[in-house]
Amino acid sequence: MTDLPLRGLLIGPARPLGPRGVPSGIAKSRVSGAVALSETGFQGDVQGDPVRHGGPEKAVHHYPFEHYACWARELGPHPLLAAPGAFGENIATIGLTEEDVAIGDVFELGTAIVEVSQGRQPCWKLNERFGRASMARDVQSTGRTGWYYRVLRVGAVAPDDRLRLVERTSPGWTIARIRHAFYVDTLNREELAGIAALERLAAGWRAHAARRLEKRRVKDWTARLDTPSDT
Repeated sequence: MTDLPLRGLLIGPARPLGPRGVPSGIAKSRVSGAVALSETGFQGDVQGDPVRHGGPEKAVHHYPFEHYACWARELGPHPLLAAPGAFGENIATIGLTEEDVAIGDVFELGTAIVEVSQGRQPCWKLNERFGRASMARDVQSTGRTGWYYRVLRVGAVAPDDRLRLVERTSPGWTIARIRHAFYVDTLNREELAGIAALERLAAGWRAHAARRLEKRRVKDWTARLDTPSDT
């Protein structure tokens, strides 16, 4: 059973991001002590755009630290890749990736209980964060997105705590499988129907699958992935 030490526990306020100073909580810092975790996230962790980020279905963002080596090979030396936190994650581990984690997986995290709710949809703020115009698209295309948890039981989490798997309800529906259906095999009716019916998946993602199934059309991702122009 999965039982992993945390490689990073991070929170942060909203700060100006990029040349336009857009408010964002993507730049987080390590904490040295226990932090309270509520249904909406860690105490002291703030989102610059609470409409699109945060909330009960995105209370905790997990990013696999093993991806950092892949990014370093592809991007070359980058100061953000020296330690966890480059992707705005709250927690980092080694030993768990999108290929392993499935919707509905339940974990002990400190004294809290969390459940995998959805994958991360990267947005253009990653472009600003890395100074690379294609970064959000690269994250999406590689599948190195990370994922989110909802909080089933509030508690406290410390940097030396562990992440322990306690229950699996739909092990076949991994984050990687859902990403493949959304971004690669985009009009596979069987996969979309399965996603739309996946009870423990975040409601917004179920609705997204249902709309695509009905309309037979893939939404344009440009506004989410490409940095807005100043004009």
